[in-house]
Amino acid sequence: MAADPHRATPPRRRDARRNWDLLVEAAREVFAEQGLEAPLDVIARRAGVGNATLYRNFPTRAALVDAVFRDLLTGTMTAGDAARSAPDAWAALNGYLRDVFVTLAADRGTNDLMTTHLEGVDALQAVHAHNRETMDVLLRRGREQGTVRADATTEDVLFALAALGRAIPALTTATTPDAWRRPLALLLDGLRASPGAGELPGSSLTAAELGQVLGELGPHRAPRG
Repeated sequence: MAADPHRATPPRRRDARRNWDLLVEAAREVFAEQGLEAPLDVIARRAGVGNATLYRNFPTRAALVDAVFRDLLTGTMTAGDAARSAPDAWAALNGYLRDVFVTLAADRGTNDLMTTHLEGVDALQAVHAHNRETMDVLLRRGREQGTVRADATTEDVLFALAALGRAIPALTTATTPDAWRRPLALLLDGLRASPGAGELPGSSLTAAELGQVLGELGPHRAPRG
């Protein structure tokens, strides 16, 4: 199998590995503060290395993003696994989404990553697929348990969550750090099965349409090198 050009491998030499670690830590800080389109030269300066060293270690922005967020995204997948195995699907759905939104509110780079469709980030493709499967499982089990409305699709929920998540930086800047809890609670109440709930109008997005929408949501199209 050919090597993935987007994934950078940590170097073995001690000095080279030190530069790698400095760049990943600096990128983690700068992405958290400024988002994924932060200038790469700012990251290099904060790491105390030159731009040539940055590009030697991470030939594309996607490679740097993947190195920074791989462990964090693995944690999100672990939380999804725990939610799937919980006996009460509605409680698991609420808890899982609260955990995800705590992360989105705390780190702008993670928010950019999780609420848009970015090509070339290996860890992101895996976590999006895992998150979709988690939502499929929880919604199906919630319908079986009578707690989730029957006409809400996974695409409906993923779109609503991405739109709300994308608004978090502006929402928390204008108000308080946990202001997202109110709209998330309102969204979840709309998802709950209720005798008085009206039928959803129109049709749900398809998986392909959802991917296209997420690709256009927000300022990011793809990680730039």
